[in-house]
Amino acid sequence: MSATNTISITLSAAKRVGELISAEGGGALMLRIAVSAGGCSGFSYGFDLDGKRNEDDVVFEDHGIKVIVDKMSLEILGNTEIDFADDLMGAAFKLNIPNATSSCGCGVSFAV
Repeated sequence: MSATNTISITLSAAKRVGELISAEGGGALMLRIAVSAGGCSGFSYGFDLDGKRNEDDVVFEDHGIKVIVDKMSLEILGNTEIDFADDLMGAAFKLNIPNATSSCGCGVSFAV
């Protein structure tokens, strides 16, 4: 893993994650991002709120939100930015993945 791999979160995404954490009762919840094989383009990502850190997790903090990602997912997601958009097309989180060579119209599948 490169020492420069990071995960950042935009202010709009941090605000939305904060709202979701508050709705779940607050506490020590963090935003977990994980990559799995599959999807339209080869890999897909998912989000979850998680209160525990596993041995192979890396934690990043940005705008007061802790983001956790396992080391294997971080290799694929390196230097990714989490964004949140609420527009005419709907409200959704989006990852801006610099390592992605292509992505699918579904919004969560990509290739590296």
